[in-house]
Amino acid sequence: MLAPVGAAAGLAAAFNAPISAVLFVIEEVIGRWSAGILGSVVLSAISSVVVMRWFLGADALFRVPVTAFTHPGELIAYAVLGIAGAFAAVAFSKSIGFFRPRLRAMPRWTQYLQPAIAGFFIGLIGWFGAPQVMGAGYDFIDQAMHDQFGWKFLAILAGLKILATTLSFVSGTPGGMFAPTLFIGAMMGGAVGGIERHFFPLLTVSTGTYALVGMGVLFAAFLRAPMTSVFMVLEVSGNYSIVVPVIVANTVAYVLSRTLQPVPIFDVLTRQDGLVLPSLEEQREEEILRVEDAMKPPVTLILNGAGSVGDAALRTRELREHSFLVQMAPSGWSVIQRELLDRMMKEGKGELTLSSVLPIERLPYLYPDLPLDAALRCVNQSDIIPVVNRADARVLEGIVTREDVLSRYQADSVAD
Repeated sequence: MLAPVGAAAGLAAAFNAPISAVLFVIEEVIGRWSAGILGSVVLSAISSVVVMRWFLGADALFRVPVTAFTHPGELIAYAVLGIAGAFAAVAFSKSIGFFRPRLRAMPRWTQYLQPAIAGFFIGLIGWFGAPQVMGAGYDFIDQAMHDQFGWKFLAILAGLKILATTLSFVSGTPGGMFAPTLFIGAMMGGAVGGIERHFFPLLTVSTGTYALVGMGVLFAAFLRAPMTSVFMVLEVSGNYSIVVPVIVANTVAYVLSRTLQPVPIFDVLTRQDGLVLPSLEEQREEEILRVEDAMKPPVTLILNGAGSVGDAALRTRELREHSFLVQMAPSGWSVIQRELLDRMMKEGKGELTLSSVLPIERLPYLYPDLPLDAALRCVNQSDIIPVVNRADARVLEGIVTREDVLSRYQADSVAD
C-alpha cells in the first residue's frame, strides 16, 4: 500500500499535478478503485503538492502561450499528430526492449563501463549541437511552446532525445521516463505542427499548441495511461481550452500504439527482469465471465410456496430432478428436495403448505450480469441457485449449479 502512496506523492510534487498523480497510480500502479486506496493516494498527492507549492509557488510547470480550439477541422490535424506520436512511442519502446536485454547479457564487468560509455555518446550529442537533450529539458520545452525553434530542429531534438534516453536507460544509468516522455512529445508535436502549417497555411494553430498536445500524445502512447495523459497536459499547462484536441490526439495515439505493440513498456521491462507481474492493461481487456455465461434455462416446473406438499409431490413424481425451486410470497426463492417431500407425505403432512415446512432463510439469488465468481460464493449453499431479473426478482431468468460454474471455467481455460 505504501508504494502507490509514495508514487502519487512523488509524481504530484515533481510535476505540480496532483490529479494526474492520483489518476496514474489508480490507472497503472493499482488498477482498481476503492475508498481506502483512493483516500490514501489523494491525501499523499495533495500533501506533497501543498509542501512543494509552499517552497516553489503554485505556478504551472510551463509558461504556455494563449491557445484555443476554434474550428472542428483542426481535429484532423491533431489526429495526424496522434498517429505520429504512436509511431514515435513504438520506436522508443522497441529500442529499449531490444537493446536492454542484450546489454544485460554481456559480461558482468562490462556493466561498470556501460553507463560511462552511454554518457560519452550523450555528451557527444550535446557537444555537436544538441545540448537540449541533456537533463529534463523543461526550459527547452518552454521555448518550443513559444515557437523559438524551427520544425526541422524540433524533429531532430525529438529523435536525439529518444536516442539519448535509450542509451541512458539500457546502460543502467538511473533515470526516469516521465520527463523524457514530455520532452519528446513536445518536440515531436512542435515538429508536426510546423510541417502541417508549412503545407496547410490556413491552419491557425500555433506551434505551442501542438507541442502541448504532443506531450499528452506520447504520454498516452508510450506509458499507456490515456486518462492520466489528458489531465497531465491540462495540469502542467493550466489551460483547459484544448481538452477536446488532447482527447482526440491521445486516443488515436493510444489505440494505434496498442495495435503496433500489444505489450506495454512496463510489462516488457518486468518480463526481461524475470518478474511475472499482472499486467493491468491486459487485465482490463480480459473478457469477464458472467453468470449468464454459465446459467441454464429455467426449469419447467417451479413450485409455489402457497401450494401444498401433496400437490408438489404429485407434480414432481415423474420428474428425475432431486431439487426443485419454490417461489415464495411476496418475494424470494427457496428450494425443496424430493426426500423431504416423500418424508412429509409418509408422515401424513400433505395438507401443509410448502412455505410452512421450508426454512425461514431465503435462498440467495444471482443476476445474469454479475461476474461468475459471485456464483462461487452461493453454489455451496444449495444445489440450485436461481438467476433472476434485476428489475423484478420474481422473474426467473435461469438457474445455475456448481457443476455449471466449474464447467464454464474449465471451458474458458481450455479455450485460452
